[in-house]
Amino acid sequence: MNQKTDIFKQWGRIVLGLLVFAFGVHLTIYANIGLAPWDCLGMGIAQHTPLNYGLSMTILGIVVLFIDLGLKERIGYGTVIDALLTGNFVQFFNDLNPFPMNQNTGIGILIMLAGFVFMAVGMWIYMCAEQCCGPRDSLLVGLGKRMPGIPIGFVEIILWAGVLLAGWLLGGPVGIGTLISVFGAGLVMQLVYSLIHFEPRDLHHKDLLSVSRSLIE
Repeated sequence: MNQKTDIFKQWGRIVLGLLVFAFGVHLTIYANIGLAPWDCLGMGIAQHTPLNYGLSMTILGIVVLFIDLGLKERIGYGTVIDALLTGNFVQFFNDLNPFPMNQNTGIGILIMLAGFVFMAVGMWIYMCAEQCCGPRDSLLVGLGKRMPGIPIGFVEIILWAGVLLAGWLLGGPVGIGTLISVFGAGLVMQLVYSLIHFEPRDLHHKDLLSVSRSLIE
């Protein structure tokens, strides 16, 4: 019974972490100074295929998931909850915000940097449940394990720079916010995780099967 209770508490932690993370994503959108690298890539794919932006991002997520499996990263309830809730949480914050979209570049940069802080904290909260990550976060951790000498924040910079390059080559829109995202998100992540002494690569995640077995025992 205690094990089941712990699992439910971990699910609650995942939901809380994703809520914080989604608020951070909302802030980067509200900043209104450019698309993030993944969105740039999605727009680039949409320009060269019959797919619209939404379908491009969905398929991109599936492709990343298969890459995660190739990197031997586990798929767990955290992955499923991330897929079901994060987009809806972001939309909730977008709908709830009573203020008009930001129009000042300087303020937009500060808002975007604040968004990165919330995103990093949200990832810390939900990753510590150790029930696996969303596809992009799993990719970050999987790549980070293969670059153990590089701080995880700098692995994020390398990953986002590669994604941005692919998006730019496909004709995706690039703005000042896009460039700030590439470097700012990773640097902010590294600063936050250094302050709280958190290393995502040290976590031991439980996959769907092992958690499901614990629930039915």
